[in-house]
Amino acid sequence: MNSKFLHKLCISALMLACAAPAFAQDVVKIGILNDQSGPFASYQGIGSVVAAKMAVEDYGGKAAGKPVEVVAADHQNKTDIGIGIARRWYENESVDAIFDLPNSSIALAVAGMSAEKNKVFVGSGAGTVLLTGEKCTPNTVHWTYDTYAYGRGLGKAIVQQGGKKWFFITADYAFGHDLEKQAAEAVKASGGEVLGSVRHPLGTADYASFLLQAQASGANVVGFANAGDDTITSMKQAAEFGLTKDHKLVGLILGMNGLPALGLKFAQGAQIMNPFYWDLNDGTRAFAKRFAERIPSKAYPNDMQAGVYASVIHYLKAVDKVGGAKDGKAVVAAMKELPTDDPLFGKGYIRKDGRKIHPLYLLQVKSPEESKSAWDLLKVVATIKGEDAFRSERDGQCALAKP
Repeated sequence: MNSKFLHKLCISALMLACAAPAFAQDVVKIGILNDQSGPFASYQGIGSVVAAKMAVEDYGGKAAGKPVEVVAADHQNKTDIGIGIARRWYENESVDAIFDLPNSSIALAVAGMSAEKNKVFVGSGAGTVLLTGEKCTPNTVHWTYDTYAYGRGLGKAIVQQGGKKWFFITADYAFGHDLEKQAAEAVKASGGEVLGSVRHPLGTADYASFLLQAQASGANVVGFANAGDDTITSMKQAAEFGLTKDHKLVGLILGMNGLPALGLKFAQGAQIMNPFYWDLNDGTRAFAKRFAERIPSKAYPNDMQAGVYASVIHYLKAVDKVGGAKDGKAVVAAMKELPTDDPLFGKGYIRKDGRKIHPLYLLQVKSPEESKSAWDLLKVVATIKGEDAFRSERDGQCALAKP
């Protein structure tokens, strides 16, 4: 092989190597990172991926003149796996933004990495208020809900209805700890008291020992500071234990998707906080119908899946405004500058600390007689202004919010 040919071959290889990043930059790439096989799979999972793809299609498939691609992965509720996927996406696969991310421990780690690499992190499934508090970053937006809004809203409402003595059964990770803390503070501030709490591992199958402690505590309210299948399993076992005779059971993040498993006969009258319900208006009903047609389970969307849809739309608007997706900090700044407006959450805005502000609804589970169809599960009891539902910027102590 002559030297001239080798020289040409090396030049060609070098050109290809240099061109690869350029080709990668011709796409705006969004990653949906969540639980697709564990206790949160039916609450975000493939539904969040479908929601993101619907958002991209509804936006027109392009942002800043470039096609938008959606990739997805299962973090298996393991922090090392979640961080590994995020690192690979950012360093090797040119992902520009990561969305959803149930499991607050993983969300906090990925939010930090996103800031380090100047990417975008938008939490919809994550709940911890640390994302907009002491762990806030200029690259983070927290879209759908948080532990402050849900824990404090329900804690206050239940105490006002006479549930004054509480015992908590709490998932033993960042989200559960935070949810219990917020609810407990609201209970005490409203004139109630907390008689005790116990923590369980994620994915617990047998809650007998925890329920016995709750039963013996003297409480008249058992607050479940967990999520996903853990909430359903623990509340079902509590009912089987007979706790419903003398205790009010409160799933602090009991979502719509869990109600069919609980059954309306058991769950009727229970109250939940939520910023979205499929039957709120014509826009939410139309979205729910389209969503159900595309998801294998035919389930209607919950708040976190709706949050992925709405946040992806707003992200793409910001990418258009900036003129590209590569400067994550600039894109998040544009997301904050642009007012939010979509058919699922209505009009709102994103604060300096990254907290998305929109109304929350106090919803009550319908009785079997009231329900007219499989997903006709809830009715609106009250509407809470976003400014009243979420923690104030001042109280959050995010450095970005300081004057």
